[in-house]
Amino acid sequence: MQIIFIQFVFLVLYILALVMLANRLRIAYPIVLVVGGLALSIFSWFSHITIDPNLVFFIFLPPLLYEAAWQVSWKEFWKWRRVITSFAFPIVIITSCVVAFASSALIPGFTLALGFLLGGIVSPPDAVSATTIMRQVDVPRSLLSIIEGESLLNDASSLIVFRFAMAAVITGQFHFGEAAGSFALVIVLGTIIGLLVAAVFYAIHRWLPTTTSIEIVLSLVAPYCMYYAAEHFHYSGVLAVVSGGLFLSSQRQSMLSYRSRIEAVNVWTNLVFVMNGLIFLLIGLQLPTIVRQLGNPSLVEAIWFGLLISLVLIVCRLLCTFGAALFTRFISRFITVADPNPGWKSPLIAGWAGMRGVVSLAAAF
Repeated sequence: MQIIFIQFVFLVLYILALVMLANRLRIAYPIVLVVGGLALSIFSWFSHITIDPNLVFFIFLPPLLYEAAWQVSWKEFWKWRRVITSFAFPIVIITSCVVAFASSALIPGFTLALGFLLGGIVSPPDAVSATTIMRQVDVPRSLLSIIEGESLLNDASSLIVFRFAMAAVITGQFHFGEAAGSFALVIVLGTIIGLLVAAVFYAIHRWLPTTTSIEIVLSLVAPYCMYYAAEHFHYSGVLAVVSGGLFLSSQRQSMLSYRSRIEAVNVWTNLVFVMNGLIFLLIGLQLPTIVRQLGNPSLVEAIWFGLLISLVLIVCRLLCTFGAALFTRFISRFITVADPNPGWKSPLIAGWAGMRGVVSLAAAF
């Protein structure tokens, strides 16, 4: 235990050094942290570090999603709801299907069921990666709202695809009608559970004699309660955290004092900074583990297959974003849309902003 704690302290200091280096070089720090993790993995003291998916899903993911939900403006989220929903669900499902068929065709011995499993892993752009990088560059507020909103919701759709694909791999059977019904049920009930738990925390904040310290601790506990409650009943914990976080964020003025809001921002900013750093560093540190688990394919073949799937992902997402822009222009003739002429720059940036991160990492392991 003492050695693990010392390693943790060293990793935090290493993260701080890499972030300072990234600021000096004016490079987005997630990129530098991944490269730094790759460099650190060559040392034997750190090469054995592996990722427990439960650690990521149950410890890192809830607070990161909750903080991202609080950063999203509910007004902007509702304004761009159609675009966000189309990016978060149809595009993720389309990407999963394209990856499934492409991987089964390109990788020898790769079945279609395994392809859907891979598609569920790599299809969702990451909320942490996208927002961390895009907040450092000058992009329109509307585009940032769309990317942030999409990143909050698409984790749920990809994890549901992953869950059904895993069941198909294990059982060897897949029923589309049953899967579609379960998909809708997982989404709806996950959202409802998140809102119910959020309502309980709202009542505690609003009517019980809390202090600033108690309110901050409650904000740290809330995402875990939402996530665990939904996952306990096998519904979407991701959507529970997102829906609950959006609700509480919209009520912050009425349930939190001015002092609580200021101090909570400081606590959450530092907590999320450390968690983000650890996640990106762990992504780089997984290289030795990946090499050991390759099995039959050589490292060169695995890299080649990875590049091919990455190319398929990039092209598919770009085509989907431009397709969504064309559909928006067409449908604007019949209904009122937020932006009837999105142009080509915003779809290009949105298509390119598809970095993979924490959910893909945890699902892969």
